Amino acid sequence: MSTDLLVQPSATSPTRRVLGGLLRSREIAVFTVLVALILVTTVKNDGFLFSSTGFRDLLLTPCLLLILATGQTVVIITRNVDLSVGSTLGLSAYLTGRLFVDHPGLPIPVVFLAGMAFGAVLGLVNGVLVAWGKVPALVITLGTLYIYRGAFLTWAGSDRINASDLPRGFSRLGTQQLLGVPVLTIIALVVLAVVGYFLWTARAGRELYAIGSDPDAATLYGLRVSRRVLLAFVVSGALAGLAGVVYAARYGTVSSGAGYGIELQAVGAAVIGGVAIFGGSGTVWGAAIGAFLLVTINRALPILGISDFWQQAVVGALILAAVALDRLLTLRQERKLVEANDR
Repeated sequence: MSTDLLVQPSATSPTRRVLGGLLRSREIAVFTVLVALILVTTVKNDGFLFSSTGFRDLLLTPCLLLILATGQTVVIITRNVDLSVGSTLGLSAYLTGRLFVDHPGLPIPVVFLAGMAFGAVLGLVNGVLVAWGKVPALVITLGTLYIYRGAFLTWAGSDRINASDLPRGFSRLGTQQLLGVPVLTIIALVVLAVVGYFLWTARAGRELYAIGSDPDAATLYGLRVSRRVLLAFVVSGALAGLAGVVYAARYGTVSSGAGYGIELQAVGAAVIGGVAIFGGSGTVWGAAIGAFLLVTINRALPILGISDFWQQAVVGALILAAVALDRLLTLRQERKLVEANDR
C-alpha cells in the first residue's frame, strides 16, 4: 500500500505564508497608496496634516463615504449594486431635520434609529424588486435613484433645514471629538467593525460570498438566495439612512441637493478597495480604505497643483485599474485550477 500523500505539506513556513498573503493583499496595496499620498502632500504642505484642523479633517471628511461604501460592499458581494444610496441619504437627512423641527425635544438616539429604519424601508423596496422580481439590480436601483430623488425634491421643494433648526447637542456631533478622534468617525468605524465581523463570522455573511461567487450553485446547495439578497439591500439602505443622519450632523444644513452623485463614489470606493464588481470577494476593510483614498485624493491633489480635470481622471484610472486587476487575478486563479485538475 502506497504511503504517498495526495497533497504534500507546504514547505513554506507559516510566517512566510502569512507575509506572502499580506504582500498580495489588495487592501495592503491600496493602504500603501493612501499613506504615500498623505506623506507626499504633507511634504508639499505640512498644513495638510499638521494644521489645527488637518488631522481632524483627514479622519472626519471620509466618514459619510465610509458608511455608504460599507453598505455598498454588502450588496456588491452578492453580485448586485445599489445606485439609490445617494437619494436615500438625501431623504434621510431631510427627514432628520423635519423630525427635529416638527417634534422639538425628540431624543437624538431616536432620530438615528428613525433614519436607519427609513433607509431600511427604501432598501427593502429595492431588495424585493431585485430578489423576487428577478430584475437586474442595476436597472432597479437606477430607477429608484430617480424616484427617491424626485420624492425628495417634491417633499423639500425650495425649503431647507438650517443649523438653527437642529438641537445644539445634535449639531455638536459634527465637531465633537473623543480622544482626538471625531465622534462621527467613531460612529463610522463602529459600523465598519460590526458589518465586517458579520461578513467574516456569521453564517449569513459567508452565504453572501457564496451567492456572489455562483448564484446558481448557491441555489442548488439550498441557500436562501432571495432572502440573503434582500438582506443585503436592507443593510445597504439602513446604512444609507444612517449616513443621512450623519450628513445632517456634519453639515448642519440639508437642501434638496444632499447626497447627489455620492452613490458612484460609494461604488468606486468599494471597487478600488478590492471588492470584486462581479461579486464573491472583497472586504469592508478594503472598501473603507478605498473611501479614505478617494476623499484624500480630492483634498490632496489641489495642494499638489493638479487641476480638477486630472482629479477626476485619477479616480477614473484607479477604478479601471482595480477592475482590470480583479479580472486578471480571476483568470490567473482559473488557470491554476485547470492546471491542478490536469495533473
